[in-house]
Amino acid sequence: MERSNITGTVDCRPVTDALARTGDKWTILIVMQLETGPKRFSALRRTISGISQKMLALTLRGLERDGYVSRTVHPTKPPSVEYALTDLGHELVVPVRMLGNWVMANLHRIERARSEFDVRSEA
Repeated sequence: MERSNITGTVDCRPVTDALARTGDKWTILIVMQLETGPKRFSALRRTISGISQKMLALTLRGLERDGYVSRTVHPTKPPSVEYALTDLGHELVVPVRMLGNWVMANLHRIERARSEFDVRSEA
């Protein structure tokens, strides 16, 4: 997983780039929506609250580039485009779901810590 250069230092950029994509809130929401099966762009936009058309398009393009999502154009008039998880995308569902479950189980602790921090910061 680590990439070393000639001086022996580790190049973290590839890992950082991959984590930036997989840890993005829109990526997580899109992956969870596609877990149940392929969806059209408009269906994704309706079910993901707060995402703009531009952000959805950019995120889907990045997910396709990274191999998590496939894009299929159906020859209808007008053409319809459908997005689906690849095998790699389905593998991503597992840690995403685990992280989501962890957050839900610990949300009260996170909210309490935030409140305590905010009180200390105001003093």
